[in-house]
Amino acid sequence: MFWTSYFLAVLAIVLAWPVPILLSRAHWPARDPFTAMVLWQAIGLAGGLSMIGAMLVYGLEPVGDNLVAGLRALADMVLFAAPTTALGFWHVFALSAAALLTAHLVFTLLLTYYKIERQRRRHRELLALLASPSDDGPGTVVISHDSPVAYCLPGGARSVTVLSDGLMAALEPAELRAVLIHENAHLTQRHHLLLWAFAAWRQALPWLPTTRLAQEAVNSLIEMLADDVALKTESKATLIKAIAIVASGSAGPQGAAVVEPAGLAGTGLTGAGSLQLPDGAGGSGPASTTASRVSRLLSPKPPLAGGLRAAVLAVCTLLLAMPTALLIVPGLLG
Repeated sequence: MFWTSYFLAVLAIVLAWPVPILLSRAHWPARDPFTAMVLWQAIGLAGGLSMIGAMLVYGLEPVGDNLVAGLRALADMVLFAAPTTALGFWHVFALSAAALLTAHLVFTLLLTYYKIERQRRRHRELLALLASPSDDGPGTVVISHDSPVAYCLPGGARSVTVLSDGLMAALEPAELRAVLIHENAHLTQRHHLLLWAFAAWRQALPWLPTTRLAQEAVNSLIEMLADDVALKTESKATLIKAIAIVASGSAGPQGAAVVEPAGLAGTGLTGAGSLQLPDGAGGSGPASTTASRVSRLLSPKPPLAGGLRAAVLAVCTLLLAMPTALLIVPGLLG
């Protein structure tokens, strides 16, 4: 138990600081956005599990040879008033910190979900009043806005892709198809769930710089994934031109790109009575994301080799398996 807690603590520190920094500076994620996305998720999950597990194991070390035995002893103390003299001050502190951190992470995750759903609901209500159906297919609506704007609003069967008059006037038919395919890819691949998870991680631990790096990386990767879907039917030249035109909408009038966490749909009305647009509506993210997308299309690199891809996925599995095995296996064997 003693050495397990220290190993988990070291693993948590490594996954919270140097690993995310190195990954955010790497160039290979653009060659395989899906694999990079899996790795970011593994880092976040394994880091959180190691952080909580290290404190939990250290706190229970005096009362059990493994986590299961320690939890049983702790339950006896809480439920049956068993003696707590075996626990010193730092053990109680570690257990309290583990409980508080777990509650904080879960609460922040649920609170972020509630805020997202409330914003989307209000935005959807405004679209019902101010948008009109598009001829480009069901689930697509048009708003009156001079700037080129495109974004999607997730909501299951109520999901909708929003385009502006300015965008439709600026795009050729093939470019408009590329935009629609890109936005629909966000919906079908459930990218909003990834944005929710990493937005909650950042809000829960804002003092940890790597939460910002992770969120920015995930925002960029989902755009690349959606671009790859559009490239299956449209040419690179068409997609690049569409990206450039849509990106110009981020500098449009009336604050077209309202900064909100993780590209959540904005709410409210501007003075002109039009929709206040969500973050990334005009450019699918910040300028750095747009630049990386265009650079990736202009100077394509070969896909990640199969062996390297398998190695990264193996690392993902190992990252999740190590803390889980250290916490659970000794108790099962005992």
